[in-house]
Amino acid sequence: MASLDDLMSRIPVDQVAQRLGVDNATAETAVRAALPTLVGGLDANAQNPTGEASLLSALGKHSESNLAEGAVDVDGIDTEDGDRIVSNVFGDKKDQVISTLGSVNGAGGNDLIAKVLPIIAPIVLSYLAKQIGGAGTNTASAPQGGGLADLLGGLLKNAGGGSATSGGGIGDVLGSVLGGNSGGGLGGLLGGLLGGGKR
Repeated sequence: MASLDDLMSRIPVDQVAQRLGVDNATAETAVRAALPTLVGGLDANAQNPTGEASLLSALGKHSESNLAEGAVDVDGIDTEDGDRIVSNVFGDKKDQVISTLGSVNGAGGNDLIAKVLPIIAPIVLSYLAKQIGGAGTNTASAPQGGGLADLLGGLLKNAGGGSATSGGGIGDVLGSVLGGNSGGGLGGLLGGLLGGGKR
């Protein structure tokens, strides 16, 4: 079953750490902060027909990628492609998202987050493309062709800790940046995932 934990397990944190010259704990914190935010941004984009069409087109280009299967070679990831994905997802809010994630305790700051996002973005799209590709046999939560939005919503819902931590400032900021759909639920979820904000 698709979940953020499953997606996280496909990202070789040790290789990310080595490539970026940081310790594994810092790399893992950065990836765990960036991943739900990226998925949340994709989900926000998929809420309108134009954004969904653009995202489906991008998924088509990544459908042959094996990044989400087996051993991922981080050095082989096209980070220029990753940077384009991140820019498309967050638009003019990209720098604000990076700044907010960079304030998460232990995430290594803005510079590290700015380098992590383009590494994980192609892996995320490859993962989503594989999930959508298998939608014909796994339609449990994909009514009437709305598979992409349902898949993304399901990833966020299955992230665990869906209830927001109180005073989760970072979640509130990210929720507003991403246009937190359904009553700011995304902001609440991110607040919970990221442990309630900066200190």
